[in-house]
Amino acid sequence: MAAAAAWQFSQKSRVLIVSLDPAHNLGDIFGITLKNKEKKFTENLFIEEVNIQKLSRDYLQKEINVLSDTYKYLQALNLDNYFSVLKYSPGIEEYALLTSIEETIRNNTDFDYIIFDTPPTGLTLRFLALPRITITWIDQLTRIRKQILKKRYTIYRIRGTLSKEETVLDYDEEDDNVMKRLRRLSENYHALNKTLQGKDCSVVVVFNPDVLSLRESERLIEGLHDLNLPLRLLINNKITEENSELAAETEKSISRMAKDIPFERVSLSKTLLDGKKGSLYNIPEIIISRLQER
Repeated sequence: MAAAAAWQFSQKSRVLIVSLDPAHNLGDIFGITLKNKEKKFTENLFIEEVNIQKLSRDYLQKEINVLSDTYKYLQALNLDNYFSVLKYSPGIEEYALLTSIEETIRNNTDFDYIIFDTPPTGLTLRFLALPRITITWIDQLTRIRKQILKKRYTIYRIRGTLSKEETVLDYDEEDDNVMKRLRRLSENYHALNKTLQGKDCSVVVVFNPDVLSLRESERLIEGLHDLNLPLRLLINNKITEENSELAAETEKSISRMAKDIPFERVSLSKTLLDGKKGSLYNIPEIIISRLQER
């Protein structure tokens, strides 16, 4: 559905579609090989698959470099032992994904639409919740850092027995790299949170007409409501004559949670199953118009 929407939007607009799902199939859908970088498919359509493992490693290495540089005068404590276990810490993958979304939005202002094909419900809700959680953490860390800088004023020169080199500590907020980074992160996450909750963002929930998909979608809709994220459209996908009755039941259940949110049905395409070229991009025009008007 994400690929089909990106294809049709690109007929009139400049579009970037990014797959964040560890089980990528975006390249397969368009018949190209993607290697963790943006690739031009047509004049208006650009495609990317994010390698979450590489993204997590790069994110972690970046943070380790910042910490190593900031606390280089504490090497006697052997910080490498602490860094070696960071890769097993909860939340690294989610923060890496969030960083990818934030950087993609911030660095690609020349696109009319950016479409993110997200991972399954649990992971998606966790990283969508992170901007608000992170802003709270940054506020707390900023207060703690200010207290540290006040204490530093009295001991701003350090000379240890392991090195003859004297370390001069920053105690002014304008000079402190940690404060600079906290402020930059705060600005980025506030901007991302504003974008995700704003009128230019649309969250589309795609579900199949079965009980498991229904339960997962209900959890997702509840989470989106708690996070104040704009659910704009619900798509009941892969409808057939055999499951049409069940499809109606799933819609009825979801509509109790998502009042006033429009539904669209997409039939399971026989031509798609037959592998006919071009059928891949057949998505009802009404869905595109729904997204554009909302």
